[in-house]
Amino acid sequence: MQAEAVMGMGLGLVAIVSLFVVLPWMILHYISKNRSSKNLTEDDERMLEDLWRSARTMERRIETLERLVEPDAAPARPRPTHSTRGDIN
Repeated sequence: MQAEAVMGMGLGLVAIVSLFVVLPWMILHYISKNRSSKNLTEDDERMLEDLWRSARTMERRIETLERLVEPDAAPARPRPTHSTRGDIN
């Protein structure tokens, strides 16, 4: 009988500690992980900058090719200006 009472108290203690210590710690831990993952690392920033430069270079090359292939024809649709593309530079 005494063993059952001790076992029940132990189980109750585990439940209370889990509810008031472990659960809040897990919630706060994953909230802080989520906040830190929203920021870009230096490697990510460098990669995005390289991709941005590559895209700009490819865009210039495509525009040059379009001018060379169809020098007399007007473009089928107006090209967006630099201010409407969302450039950050």
